[in-house]
Amino acid sequence: MEQTNLLGATSIGLGAIIGAGIFVLSGTGISLAGTGVLIAFIFTGILAIMVSLQVGELTSEMPEERGATYSFAYKAFGSELGFTTGILRYVGTTTSISAIALGFGSYFVSLFGINKIYTDPLSILLIIALTLINYRGIKKTAKYESFMVIFKILVLIVFVAFAILAGHWSSSHFSGFGLSDAYGIFAASVLAMFAYSGFQSIANIAPNIKGGGRTAAKAILLSTIISMVLYVAVTASLMALAPAKEYGITADPLSFALHYANAPSWLFVLVGIGALVATATASLAMIISSSKTAYQMADDGLLPERFKKRTATGDTPTFALVFSSLIGIVMLLVFSGNVYTIASISNFGSLFSYIMVSLVVIKIRKLRKANSTGTLLRNFKIKIDNGIKAPLYPYLPIASLAMVVVFFYGLPSIALKGGMIIIALSIILYYSLRELENKPIIRLKLFK
Repeated sequence: MEQTNLLGATSIGLGAIIGAGIFVLSGTGISLAGTGVLIAFIFTGILAIMVSLQVGELTSEMPEERGATYSFAYKAFGSELGFTTGILRYVGTTTSISAIALGFGSYFVSLFGINKIYTDPLSILLIIALTLINYRGIKKTAKYESFMVIFKILVLIVFVAFAILAGHWSSSHFSGFGLSDAYGIFAASVLAMFAYSGFQSIANIAPNIKGGGRTAAKAILLSTIISMVLYVAVTASLMALAPAKEYGITADPLSFALHYANAPSWLFVLVGIGALVATATASLAMIISSSKTAYQMADDGLLPERFKKRTATGDTPTFALVFSSLIGIVMLLVFSGNVYTIASISNFGSLFSYIMVSLVVIKIRKLRKANSTGTLLRNFKIKIDNGIKAPLYPYLPIASLAMVVVFFYGLPSIALKGGMIIIALSIILYYSLRELENKPIIRLKLFK
């Protein structure tokens, strides 16, 4: 089976993170919180680093799992909670495909001066093209990612440099909008969390990474930290080029900022191409991530066998790949290309998965402490002799849980309602499938 190295794994993580946040959602974040968006990106970045440390620990302990948060929950808590986590994670990643692809369509029509009615069709064409590319395998995908990630980072550096030289770093651009509005900052923080969530795509391909879980853990942390620095720099640059009050809900904020600042045409073209590359690589990473989650659920017997069908190279689940892309297309059409609504729905699943990450870390640490021989951990099929431990236990997972609860406050009502409906449906579906399979009823006594 083809494998990739630390650079390739980090590139896939950066490909998922950078395209989703900086090029697509940063302008919407400014419209929600004004200059408070800088606080939102820093606050969210801290949470992302905290979660990435824990995901890194779990990935290093379960390097053969392809389902990321789903697999961790399944191993630690069993099939019921694992199924619900997997469904929410899967819906979150497939929904994010449409949000990021929508950014691609928006930049494309802006760059080439095409009528905006073609935004959605172009977004759908991108999803179809990336689905075909994925058939070529993870290693080839990672090679493409490495080149494209380097290119788009260079583009962002040029964008920031232009803002430093030509932007207006004055109070007229940075003050008075949203700083006193706590809800606006929370809403922007939740939106930023969608952008950071791409680091989990690395955990999905841990079996395809040289060095296994240890290398994956390093790639997760690296991609998160690099993205946080870029987010803050680019968001500040956006407001230097155009006042915070001028931004609205748009999927191409960098193009808007350059137009407002009357930037030279060559820079507009360069950033436009960088945005196309960024949104394409981020969409690609989300397609990989969602298909791997579906594959792992099928491998555990929680989804039909057809989700396990692979390509000849053995590293790409074909049916899961096509199914995930179809859901991404459907979500884009259902919500009429509203990037804020699509991203918010995706965020519910991401936030739920972060809760599960912290709970799994606490559960495994307790098992390890109670069983010095590692018997129970081996029964869970958790690799314990090569794991990287997250620091500051138990304060780190407890603080993560508290911060995630706060983040739920910033979700719009449509995301909260949609998430609760998905949880209810997943529980009904789980027990319906158990009944069809004539599985025995489990009765537990929680209290003596």
